[in-house]
Amino acid sequence: MAFTAAVVTFPGSNCDRDMAVAIEQIAGDLGGGTVYRVWHGNAGLPDGLDLIALPGGFSYGDYLRSGAMAARSPVMQAVIAAAERGVAVLGVCNGFQVLTEAGLLPGALMRNAGIRFVCREVALTVETSQSLFTAGYEAGQRIVIPVAHHDGNYFADDATLDRLEGEGRVAFRYAEAVNGSARDIAGVLNAKGNVLGMMPHPERMIEAAHGGTDGRALFESVIKGLVDA
Repeated sequence: MAFTAAVVTFPGSNCDRDMAVAIEQIAGDLGGGTVYRVWHGNAGLPDGLDLIALPGGFSYGDYLRSGAMAARSPVMQAVIAAAERGVAVLGVCNGFQVLTEAGLLPGALMRNAGIRFVCREVALTVETSQSLFTAGYEAGQRIVIPVAHHDGNYFADDATLDRLEGEGRVAFRYAEAVNGSARDIAGVLNAKGNVLGMMPHPERMIEAAHGGTDGRALFESVIKGLVDA
């Protein structure tokens, strides 16, 4: 297996190691792979990547807006170009914020309703199984994944929300009130389906010692889908 991934670290990232370990462990279980650690100041990315992951954290201390400064880091031009070529990109929590600020996903992440940091396990529903990232789930399946964010309130105008719904681009939805997100959206896909942004942390639910394994199928879906392609 020749699976390769890169995890980008920004100043203030704090889930980059978690993400790298999750991808490396699951890739290893599926036959092996290489996970590169990339600093945000790099102008380029390793060649031949299958997956780029933007992890959670508080890049640049959430200065200006969450993800706004990280979206303009030197490496993001290479990430955008790779996404446009069809390379898979996963942004989790702060990574989701970066993807919206970089224009790779529609909408914006605003301050949580109630103006409080939310850190707990939440129930989600899988809205589609017809994507690279969700093929390992059943549509309508209920899963539990942790969240840890202060600015996870997803917003987009009604026309954009209708388009996302109509095109099957809502990947995950909160099954309970969490942060005020429009239509309870927890994760969205780009039009090509190769970019996913989500606020919950699947890398924190990949083995029983974490309290559950509901995040594992996401990484298995991506790795199997890219290797078998």
